[in-house]
Amino acid sequence: MTDKPAPVLYWFRQDLRLADLPALNAAAQAAADSGTTVLPCFILDDASPGEWALGEASQWWLHHSLLSLAEQITAKGGELVVRRGRSDEALAQLASETGAGRVYCSQAYEPWNRELEARVGKQLEAQDVSLHTLPGALLFAPGDILNQSGEAFKVFTPFWRRCRSQLPTDKLAQPPGDGAFAAGVVSGLATDDWDLLPKQWQPSPEWQDMWSPGTSGAARALETFIERALEGYRDDRDKPGVAGTSRLSPHLHWGEISPRQVLATLRAAGTDDLEDDREKFLAELGWREFNQHLLYHFPHIDAQPFKDDFRNMPWQANEEGYRAWCQGRTGYPIVDAGMRELWQTGFMHNRVRMICASFLTKHLLVPWQWGAKWFWDTLVDADLANNSGGWQWVAGCGADASPWFRIFNPVLQGKKFDPDGDYVRRWVPELAALPARHIHDPWDMPPMLLAAEGVELGADYPHPIVDHKEAREMALAAYQERSAGTGSEAAG
Repeated sequence: MTDKPAPVLYWFRQDLRLADLPALNAAAQAAADSGTTVLPCFILDDASPGEWALGEASQWWLHHSLLSLAEQITAKGGELVVRRGRSDEALAQLASETGAGRVYCSQAYEPWNRELEARVGKQLEAQDVSLHTLPGALLFAPGDILNQSGEAFKVFTPFWRRCRSQLPTDKLAQPPGDGAFAAGVVSGLATDDWDLLPKQWQPSPEWQDMWSPGTSGAARALETFIERALEGYRDDRDKPGVAGTSRLSPHLHWGEISPRQVLATLRAAGTDDLEDDREKFLAELGWREFNQHLLYHFPHIDAQPFKDDFRNMPWQANEEGYRAWCQGRTGYPIVDAGMRELWQTGFMHNRVRMICASFLTKHLLVPWQWGAKWFWDTLVDADLANNSGGWQWVAGCGADASPWFRIFNPVLQGKKFDPDGDYVRRWVPELAALPARHIHDPWDMPPMLLAAEGVELGADYPHPIVDHKEAREMALAAYQERSAGTGSEAAG
């Protein structure tokens, strides 16, 4: 009797699902051809990605998503092996322990992930183990969508027009069947040793109620969105007081659901009668795709402006204003509501993200990199391409960005998109008793009427930390100074 052949290793990364996963199916086929099984693993890599190490919100999500993945693998007779250490060394060690000669994984496109794949491949090759990487995170692999000159698109509309004409229609791959996964081959970390849950700060009750990490949670979120929010999405997506968005972003980031699965679900749901709303939703998937492609082709934009002339922007190291912004104490209710929602739930409505980002970069002239880092540390959907791309878009320094002179008036934005003040009342409860006509500019309400509602500005709620008109003039002056090339960047 001969020993059973060595397993094929599958390295899970940002693809925490079993269905529609090309690299996993390739690993399962390779294992079946060799008469063996797939050993699934995940590496908690403390050495990567450096300054972009996971924030506590993302760690919380990863913990629960890994639990969900492990349960699915167990249900199929396998075992998810979780190890800690440098990915290249940990995978080489696993290959050595198991005798595996092949490792499969999905491609990831952040700069550190591309460098990591190169290191892993080199380390494995040194011990005669092959690394096989396949796409699976996007609708189109970077490099597949190029302009007529064979270069990367830098404007969203033609990029998405090209993508939209080629959306995949092929059948989704099913997950490996029972018996495809290995169990009991090697040991991994116990769940309590993953060290992903927050140690001092704890998620609020709203956080626990809002989120359900894992593939089942992703499927439910998409189903709920199609049933309750797709109709009217074009308009409602901009209203933070309305449940008008999908909240799929963290599920997509961790690969609990693929964009192809989203497309297939939309088609199966028969949404032809909601064409305008569906197309707007697809375009938002397109922006995710666009940002990922941009980061792949221009890897410096995680921390440096896409537009080189913004390297001369005279940003201000306004620590006091930055702290007030982080804490939701700017005196502008719509901004403060967004920042408090972020802290308490790990999420912020997209329209409010733009308002808050505009306020930080244009009212306070704080470098966009500061805001991007705060979002990275506090968002459950922290995604390098989308986060950096979104901040650069608002700050005016990104590809196809909003022009610098588009400076959101937070009062008008609040009145337009939260006209009844429902969003502000939820997240800024000290203003909950104010009438809708004053909830976005409480300083314009007569003090006696404010006092009658139990609000004293400067005590119960802060005065605005800057005047909008003055801040706007300073922002435009800073832009002119940037154009003259006399400024210096304070981002560090």
